[in-house]
Amino acid sequence: MKRRILTIWIALVINCNAAISMADELLMARSTMSFSETMLMLQDTIRGHGYKLSRVQRVDIGLTQTGYETDKYRVVFFGRPDEIRTLSEKYPELIPYLPIKVAIFAEGEETLVVTANPKRFSEFYPAPELTQVFGRWEKDLQSMFDDLRAAE
Repeated sequence: MKRRILTIWIALVINCNAAISMADELLMARSTMSFSETMLMLQDTIRGHGYKLSRVQRVDIGLTQTGYETDKYRVVFFGRPDEIRTLSEKYPELIPYLPIKVAIFAEGEETLVVTANPKRFSEFYPAPELTQVFGRWEKDLQSMFDDLRAAE
């Protein structure tokens, strides 16, 4: 009996640590506004933070083909064109991560906005110049998500 309790306790500790580690990898905001309202607010706050929208891509087409029933799932691409161009030229290995991408989707009566935490990119690209850029992106994204939460 003690062995089972110890095994369960160890499994819980490992799972909690994994969850905490994964939480650091994502930035997320949950909104009670409708998908459309949250999408408009997201685009406004992106512009308000000095970024330019690149495009909004529908993702739900592939999802509906695999059996999911949703028409409210998008990826919003944005950045500062000069910064994206400079980073692409100087650090071509960053191109897959440019521009910044944010997923937005409806989940029941709520809308979620999620992105990878750009600060984590510093682990793979430790150049001091990049660390500053990734840190600024993280702060800007946190501010944008705070704006979404405050708009309710």
